Amino acid sequence: MGFPGLFVTATDTDVGKTTVAVAIVGALRRQGWRVGVYKPVASGISGADAAAGDARRLWEAAGRPLTPQAVCPQAFAAPIAPSASARAEGRTVDEQLLVTGLSVWRESSDVVVVEGAGGLFSPLGDTLLNCDLARELGLPLVVVDAARLGMIGRTLATMRAARAEGLRVAAVVLSQVAAPQGGADPAGDDLIARDGAAEIAARLPGVPVAILGHAQPAETPAIDWSAASGAAQQAG
Repeated sequence: MGFPGLFVTATDTDVGKTTVAVAIVGALRRQGWRVGVYKPVASGISGADAAAGDARRLWEAAGRPLTPQAVCPQAFAAPIAPSASARAEGRTVDEQLLVTGLSVWRESSDVVVVEGAGGLFSPLGDTLLNCDLARELGLPLVVVDAARLGMIGRTLATMRAARAEGLRVAAVVLSQVAAPQGGADPAGDDLIARDGAAEIAARLPGVPVAILGHAQPAETPAIDWSAASGAAQQAG
């Protein structure tokens, strides 16, 4: 068995991936694990502010271990794919560092939570996609999608693609990323999320499917994250 951990990825960008990752980190810490957090690369943020944004949220959730720079060793300013953002600065993403940057967390943690950038097949460097990095790191996936119309097709397509790449999916989380707009019925949004989760679960036997509600960002999707990450098995 490899080092315990999870690679949090998504069907797309802006579907609640960081919020889900933070919830998972909190759940693992409450179970007594020392949790390492790693955001291999980020864009839309300057190098001087690399410790802000999503990386900062992960670091805070983990109890501020090591340094924010260890969470996100590479950051680029333009809010586009990291490889393109790096080129805009006359730089390149260090693909070797994407992999080796996790080492410091494996040395100081019981379990690691890695958050990718964008969707599962979004580019990280000139050659490496998120799916490639997950494979290099040897971590199972948590697939995140927004709990809104279209979630079934997006999630199932990502699942099939992940499996075709030889990746194991440990769980699916549907995130209610936005509060209901004025006049909208919250119960209707909840019904859409529940029905979507049930349909996805029926088509993915053996894969836990959970919902993370907008009003409960600090709560944990009802999944045994110690087991999903392999931490429980490693300890046993």
